[in-house]
Amino acid sequence: MFLENGRLLLHYRVLSHLGAGGMGEVYLAEDLRLGRKLALKIVSARLARDEDRLQRFQWEARSVSALNHPNVITIYDIGEADGQHFIATEFIDGETLRARLSAGPLPPALAVDLVVQAARGLDAAHALGIVHRDIKPENVMIRRDGLVKVLEGQACRGRQSCERGCHRPVRDHAGRDSRHGRLHVARTGARPPRGCALGCLFCWRRVLRNALRQTAVSR
Repeated sequence: MFLENGRLLLHYRVLSHLGAGGMGEVYLAEDLRLGRKLALKIVSARLARDEDRLQRFQWEARSVSALNHPNVITIYDIGEADGQHFIATEFIDGETLRARLSAGPLPPALAVDLVVQAARGLDAAHALGIVHRDIKPENVMIRRDGLVKVLEGQACRGRQSCERGCHRPVRDHAGRDSRHGRLHVARTGARPPRGCALGCLFCWRRVLRNALRQTAVSR
């Protein structure tokens, strides 16, 4: 269902349509209580009809909302109004890593900086025992000022949750272990190894390789 500009969902007013994501449509909205702009993500009707997936989505949103890190998107609220399930997050004025890569190879220093920032965000999640199971260029935003934000995605907490409740990640962007449907999560469920964050980012090795190759050619 497409929401027209000016539509109200609780105290959120739709300002414009931003695009579509894996979970549904995304809108720029205004929080009328706090007077700030945010991204309002509306769950698709197909996802909303699947009770198990809807509950998992809501659980993932609650898990990510516990994070307070500059390199992780901030989740403000989840809810339902007029039959529409939604998640309200900070509005990121920028572009996805996928869009940035489509413009051509990145300078080596910039490529390293983007990967390091994303890894810091993932490490903060791992510190709470949360594993991001869908890290890929589409789920990484770059603000106009260069700050990287890891978006919410398939998440799990602890070994049993990862093995039982999560979809397998997209193959091209998964770490070696997660391609087999698992990640090495600490048995205590408290903190997976830091290497998990960097391992998930190895999918961007082509970014670094291409950037370094172009630098070598220019020399």
